[in-house]
Amino acid sequence: MSSAETVPDRLDLDADPAELAQALVDIPSVSGSEGPIADAVHAALHRYPHLDVVRFGNVVVASTRGYGARRVILAGHLDTVPIAGNLPARRIGDRLIGCGAADMKGGLAVMLRLAARLTEPACHVRYVFYDCEEVEASRNGLGHLARAHPELLAADFAVLLEPTAGVVEAGCQGTMRAQITLSGVRAHTARAWLGVNAIHAAADVLGRLARYQPRTVVIDGCEYREGLSAVAIEGGVAGNVVPDRCVVTVNYRFAPDRTIPEAEAHLREVFAGFPVEVTDAAPAAPPGLGLPAVAEFVAAVGSPPSAKFGWTDVARFANLGIPAVNYGPGDPQLAHRADEEVDVRQIAECERVLATYLLAAPVAGETGPGEHGR
Repeated sequence: MSSAETVPDRLDLDADPAELAQALVDIPSVSGSEGPIADAVHAALHRYPHLDVVRFGNVVVASTRGYGARRVILAGHLDTVPIAGNLPARRIGDRLIGCGAADMKGGLAVMLRLAARLTEPACHVRYVFYDCEEVEASRNGLGHLARAHPELLAADFAVLLEPTAGVVEAGCQGTMRAQITLSGVRAHTARAWLGVNAIHAAADVLGRLARYQPRTVVIDGCEYREGLSAVAIEGGVAGNVVPDRCVVTVNYRFAPDRTIPEAEAHLREVFAGFPVEVTDAAPAAPPGLGLPAVAEFVAAVGSPPSAKFGWTDVARFANLGIPAVNYGPGDPQLAHRADEEVDVRQIAECERVLATYLLAAPVAGETGPGEHGR
C-alpha cells in the first residue's frame, strides 16, 4: 500500500458531479497506466474519516461503517481503452466528451461522490476501484483482489457502474479470443507456384466468418445477441516472399446459457479442420432477475431491465455467488469510440437513485441504527 501523504490530491469530491467527472477524464488511465488516477482516488478518499481506505497496487477499496447486516459493493474500473485524440475532455451543454467519459469515468464520479457524502448508509457499503478491466482477464485488478483478499469482496449484492444509460443491464455476455493459424510453404514470388500462400489459405476462415449466423438467446426476458468477429490478421515475410504463416484472431461473444468449455467447443466446430488456440476467455453471467437482491434493486431503479452486451465483472461476482447488476451513467453504444461522451444529467440521476437505495430502511431481518451502532 502506498502512502496517501505523498500523492497530490487532484480530485474535489464535493465538486459538481459533471466537474468531478471531467477531472477524472482528464487523468489519462489507459490499461496498465492507472497509477496516477489510483493515486488521486486514494488521496481523495483518505480525507473522509467515515471511510476505511486501503490500496493494493492500483486497486483502491473504501469501506463505510454502515448500519445493519446487509453488505453492498459498488465497483468500477479505473482504466480506459487507448486515447484516440479525445483528451482533454470538453463540455458541450450537458455532454461531457472525452476518453473514458462513458466507460466509465461518469460511473467513477458517482462512486466517489457517494463515498464522500453517505456517512451513515443503511447498510455496509464497500467501494472498489480497480485496474485493467479493458484487457485480458489475467490482468484484471478485481480478479487479483478476489484471489488475494476475498474477504473484501464478501457481499450480499454488487453494482457495477458500467455505462447503461441509467437502466439496469442484467448479466453479461461471455467473451473468448482465439487464434486460427494457417500454414504454407515459403517461396520467391517470382516462382509463386513453388510455394503455398498461408494468407490465401485464410480465405476459408474469413468466408466462414462472413457466412456465420449468430444466435439470439432470451433468458429471464432479456435478449442476448451473440457475435463472432475477426479482430486481427497477421502474416507476411517480405514484399517478394510467399508467406508460410498467417494468424487470424477472432473474438466470440456468447450468451449466458453457454459455459466457457461450451463456447470453445462451438468455436472448434465453426473452424473445423483448422488449429484453434484459445488465448483469453471470461465467463458469461445469467441475468438473475429472480434473485431477491436483484429484484429489489430493479424496483428501486423503476425501469425495465435489459440484457448487457459486452463482458463485465458482473460475471466475476456471479462466480463468487454474489448477485450483481450493471447500472451507471453513459450510453454503452458510445463506449470505446473516439467521440465517447456521457450526459452529465445521467451522472446526477444515477447518484440520486443509488443514494436513495443505500439510505433506504434495512431489509427484513436486519437491525436498525438503534440496535446495531457504528
